Amino acid sequence: MTLAGDGFRHVAYFTGLGEPADALHVYIEHDGSPWLERTRVAADPTPREPFALELMARDRGPRLLLGRPCYFETRADAGCSPLLWTYRRYAPEVVASMAAALRGFLAEHPFSRVVLIGYSGGGTLAWLVASHIPQATAVVTIAANLDLDAWAKLHAYTPLAGSLDPALQPPLPPSVHELHFAGGRDANVPPSIAASFQARHPAARITDVAQFDHRCCWVERWPRLLDDAMMSMSTATRPP
Repeated sequence: MTLAGDGFRHVAYFTGLGEPADALHVYIEHDGSPWLERTRVAADPTPREPFALELMARDRGPRLLLGRPCYFETRADAGCSPLLWTYRRYAPEVVASMAAALRGFLAEHPFSRVVLIGYSGGGTLAWLVASHIPQATAVVTIAANLDLDAWAKLHAYTPLAGSLDPALQPPLPPSVHELHFAGGRDANVPPSIAASFQARHPAARITDVAQFDHRCCWVERWPRLLDDAMMSMSTATRPP
């Protein structure tokens, strides 16, 4: 299905909507292939390996994969340009459109609780979108680059000018719990990135999984990791 956002279309996949549940799990995919090389922009950023879709397939209950602007065969839409999957991949207009698309879906499919789940750059967007969704109760990220400045410096990347950096944003509402998974062997987004984010957002909870890297073994251990995350957040008290 295609959801209308704020100036962009969003391809979405959903399942389990007929199951009795008051919570919707919303998955957001990683950045895909913004660049073919460091200096050559990809014509199509859509992930060749839909990691979040694999996580979603192992989940249970009502769940939705929310596509990003210009991904999944929408890159020819008005307003799309390579900037929106390179430097501005987490730009205000990207966040606003994804939030509008999700709110439109929720208007037709009411859920009292929404859990946003994102892998890698999708986790960055999940965190940014959460404050725009009144029903959001939790954010769960996997190997997410939540401190863009620290991540860019680590890899000697050009800063993502025009993107919103979660580490520099105001905290999420107290009603939104957040848990961020980091792989102890992740060379792309090492645990130090989550730690630097947490230093600015002390309400965030970080779980380091020592034997995991950026890819292994999140899918294989899902949804047990998610179940444990939801259990820990249900009993947690956010700092004042």
